[in-house]
Amino acid sequence: MSAKTTNQKAWLLVAPVVVLVAFNAVIPLMTVVNYSVQETFGDNLFFFEGMKWFEEVLSSERFHDSLLRQLQFTFIILAIEVPLGVAIALAMPRRGFWASVCLVLMAMPLLIPWNVVGAMWNIFALPDIGLLGKTLNAMGFDYNFTRQPFSAWATLIAMDVWHWTSLVVLLSYAGLSSIPDAYYQAARIDGASAWAVFRYIQLPKLKHVLTIAVLLRFMDSFNIYTEPFVLTGGGPGNSTTLLSLDLVKIALGQFDLGPAAAMSLIYFLIILLFSWIFYTVMTRGEDR
Repeated sequence: MSAKTTNQKAWLLVAPVVVLVAFNAVIPLMTVVNYSVQETFGDNLFFFEGMKWFEEVLSSERFHDSLLRQLQFTFIILAIEVPLGVAIALAMPRRGFWASVCLVLMAMPLLIPWNVVGAMWNIFALPDIGLLGKTLNAMGFDYNFTRQPFSAWATLIAMDVWHWTSLVVLLSYAGLSSIPDAYYQAARIDGASAWAVFRYIQLPKLKHVLTIAVLLRFMDSFNIYTEPFVLTGGGPGNSTTLLSLDLVKIALGQFDLGPAAAMSLIYFLIILLFSWIFYTVMTRGEDR
């Protein structure tokens, strides 16, 4: 009886992916880890500092304020975009010409580059010449997103809702389209109301796509940088300085590589922790 031979040449097909991931992810990550425990004064002279930068960041009031603003922004846009996206998906036609038109219109905001979105809304919301800003001021509202923190926040949230609600709509629409007609036929026979159909048929079937939508929007909102940078630059003052903007200011504006590296690792771990919490909560009870 001949011994079984194992061919390991298939690993050669995986090798390019491993090399690419190492180059794009692992090596930069280890570089950040290296900077986070050292101090440098130029000329490639490094001095080991241990956990000093992590302690400094975690005890910094500046970091706490940026994190609080980030959490507020993330939970506000999730509270708006997820219900709004589901409502729009429910209102869209399922078949025919208008279904295609609605899908194209919903996909259009997602195709616009992030820096263009920020520039568009910056011009759109200018209090003197922008359509939004001038209209609001003409209606009697005191609106100036360049000077008023509340106006800046409202404009930033409106911009994100306009840009990213479409993602939730398309995911929800795909989930609704996958529900077999037999469920709706049974509901009509039982005389179920529209709310009952949504509560007991559509919402349970949307659970998985909504989990994906919430996770994607959470991670995207926590990593947002280009749009608020172009729109408000973190102002007025620091009122819209989110974590990403503050991190870039520390790394490139102040060139404090050690604190910036430590903050980026803490930033990364916060995203992982909240993503795990979201996923655990939304998938709880599925095994039963």
